[in-house]
Amino acid sequence: MEKWSWARFARRLGTFPRLFVGLGALVWLILSPSLAQKPQVVIGTGGVGGVYFYYGTAVAEILSKAGVVQAQAIQSGGSIENLMLLRDRTDPARGLYYCGTVLPDAALMAFSGEERFQGKPVPVRILFTMYPNYFHVVTTEESGIRVLQDLRGKRVSTEVPGGIIEYEARILMSAAVPGFDPKVHFGKWERVRVAESASLLAEGNLDAFFWSGGLPTGSILELAGGLARRGKRLYLVPLPPESTPVQVLRRRFPGVVDTGVIPKGVYNTRYDTPSLTFWNVFACPASLPEEVAYAMVKALFENLPALHAAVAPARDTTLDNAVRSRGGKVPYHPGAVRYFQEKGVWR
Repeated sequence: MEKWSWARFARRLGTFPRLFVGLGALVWLILSPSLAQKPQVVIGTGGVGGVYFYYGTAVAEILSKAGVVQAQAIQSGGSIENLMLLRDRTDPARGLYYCGTVLPDAALMAFSGEERFQGKPVPVRILFTMYPNYFHVVTTEESGIRVLQDLRGKRVSTEVPGGIIEYEARILMSAAVPGFDPKVHFGKWERVRVAESASLLAEGNLDAFFWSGGLPTGSILELAGGLARRGKRLYLVPLPPESTPVQVLRRRFPGVVDTGVIPKGVYNTRYDTPSLTFWNVFACPASLPEEVAYAMVKALFENLPALHAAVAPARDTTLDNAVRSRGGKVPYHPGAVRYFQEKGVWR
């Protein structure tokens, strides 16, 4: 019998059209008679195998159990798709609101109406800051890949098409390789989710992949364990703070992108790896009623032990960290601000 793993499950799940995700949410809305009594909140997350999926699912369970809203988490393409859902699917007349787990640079682009959101800015508001993402460029020690330039001619995945990770990867690679074009400079260009990327690399069908996620990310942790059992070792390409690619990305998103280190103990790598960090935010539409936003934030932060127990990176979701994105261009929701003022962390 084939051994079960999140990676294999995600690959099979990925064979179903994205339509089924939307249909699942629609069926949930139609078949739940109690929804008319409470606001309906659909939480866009990410792919199975990434932290967003598990974090958003845990948040939905906490909010529904608290009774403040009827919440459901859905798998999605990540930050950019979540912001588009927030903008295009929210329907206040029906009491339906799309929220989502979002990278801060994507939220900034959406709010400002840039790039994928050109001409159609998103009325996004932050409910709270979640936890830091770390940028991963994942390969193996035996691949010979040590710096970004070594990805030329290799089989590389940049995550899902049109996603924020792909956008970040292109900026980094363009700064490392003049005139960079993934169709030209990669030996094979894949654009698949983290779980499938990890599986392909483990099977020898991929040389490296880009990812941005919390520590640890389940699919990469599983990959590292599988490699170790075969006498191999995971390698993360370092992104030093002083390097040109890192400086270019930080200038593109001032005040949003920071630097950090992925400790060697996380994935049993040989060295600590300098990297980029992004503090994720939980975003909702400006049209979400203030009292609902207040109740959602209150319910979550009164049940932090449940969230921390469900998802390891959620340990960084704390009252103090929840407001660390204030002062940026993307505003917090007034309902969230009221709660944080009451708790004394918004000054």
